[in-house]
Amino acid sequence: MKFRVLRQLGQTLLLPLLALLTALVLGAVIMLLSGDNPWEAYRGLFAGALGNARGWTSTVRRMTPLILTGLSVATAFKAGLFNIGASGQFLMGTIAAVAVGVNFEGLPMVIHLPLAILAGALGGVIWGAIPGLLKVYTGAHEVIVTIMLNYIASNFVGWTVYAGGTQGQTPGPLWDITAGAVSETRDVLLSAQLPYIIGPPYRVHWGFGLALLIALFVWWLLYKTIIGFEIRTVGQNLKAARYAGMHVNWTIVRTMMLAGGLAGLAGTFETLGVNHKFAPTFTGSVGFDGITVALLGQTHPLGVVLASFMFGTLDAGGTRMQFDSGVSADIIQVIQALVLAFVAAPLLIRTIFRLRRVRHSLDTTPSARWGGLV
Repeated sequence: MKFRVLRQLGQTLLLPLLALLTALVLGAVIMLLSGDNPWEAYRGLFAGALGNARGWTSTVRRMTPLILTGLSVATAFKAGLFNIGASGQFLMGTIAAVAVGVNFEGLPMVIHLPLAILAGALGGVIWGAIPGLLKVYTGAHEVIVTIMLNYIASNFVGWTVYAGGTQGQTPGPLWDITAGAVSETRDVLLSAQLPYIIGPPYRVHWGFGLALLIALFVWWLLYKTIIGFEIRTVGQNLKAARYAGMHVNWTIVRTMMLAGGLAGLAGTFETLGVNHKFAPTFTGSVGFDGITVALLGQTHPLGVVLASFMFGTLDAGGTRMQFDSGVSADIIQVIQALVLAFVAAPLLIRTIFRLRRVRHSLDTTPSARWGGLV
């Protein structure tokens, strides 16, 4: 039994690993055509990400939000939903956690920190529930709705920290008055900050450990509970799930709420553990990177963690790669885009490496079995 599980795990992870390898090879070709040395570039990349303690801890820090946004997208996939809204859910979770974190001075950490984390999760849950409810009651497609909600979330959180202007405009409710013209919040109170596992200068916080526990919880929920069975059944065959008496509409809404909560926690941990404040410039592309992480991990929680490590390595080593070889750090984004393209087009990878289709997998969903989008 153990050998069968290991064989199925190898089959599940083979395609994304080959996609990553192919993307690295094509990245090397692009560097050669640009007159750069790919060997020096990749050596600097992995030295910067894994060559010393600072590199490893930087990789771990970058993994934390990727694990959670990847789980957000992967969980929605299980129900046949495409959650493009992890970016907006990330922002709403961030701003909700900050709103609690900068207030309630005097609360002990044992109350204040869980309250801030809960607020961040709730912000994501609410933002994830909206497309779920609209899909169920109006038929609106979740892709369109979540894309629109990303813009709304971006503008809303920007307003909360708006610094005002020279003509008397009212600043945002969370703007730090001491920041001058800079749009940012105050630092969250010490009682709402995630403690460090490894302190400065490495700054690895307990959000990483919580993210791993959440990944384990999501695996248990999806594969060991009735709720997870319903989610996967709805994703496989909506009509069969409804015929079997499952509450399909509630399952869709519940799945989007769960996905939103996971993305909201990504923003919460990033803020309470790393930045300790919010500014619009802190968000980056982590919400959209979660889509690539989920696909690369074949929408399985274990695969998401491994894919997060791969992408954390690429992100953490980009600066060292640029310093050592002179190659633009933008090549990392090119490699990530190529990985996504190859994972989303599994037939191309199977043709290149002459692979047969996988008949068994750790998952039973079409996306995992065939390695593509459904």
